[in-house]
Amino acid sequence: MTPTPHVHRLRVYYEDTDAAGVVYYANYLKFAERARTEMLRAAGVEQRALASDQGVSFRVQDCRIEYREPALLDDEIEVRSHLTALAGARLEAEQEVLRGDAMLARLEVRLACVGAGGRPTRLPPDLRRALAPYCRTKD
Repeated sequence: MTPTPHVHRLRVYYEDTDAAGVVYYANYLKFAERARTEMLRAAGVEQRALASDQGVSFRVQDCRIEYREPALLDDEIEVRSHLTALAGARLEAEQEVLRGDAMLARLEVRLACVGAGGRPTRLPPDLRRALAPYCRTKD
């Protein structure tokens, strides 16, 4: 069974754009980060509690973005997120930024799970279980 992606909807504001009303390229990283945070929340995971109770947080190790079409001022867009790996001390995600049926950008993100001092640590079992509904294997 293929899991349903987590969907985070947002509107493009003036502050997200350049002088021509086009979303500044780095803001896609912000949109994707917010979507991953909301996916964690939907799974019942609060990052602040994860850090304070279990000493665990995430660090981006690698990110690849393919830009296809620009998002524009006032567009309603959505970020669809799937996890593609929950292994050891890492999470991998594929995220798509869409306006309707048009794909604007596609991201592949690899995150490290880290503990005290920023050292890699295995994903806690309860976190792995909470995120499993959003995980699919890579094609």
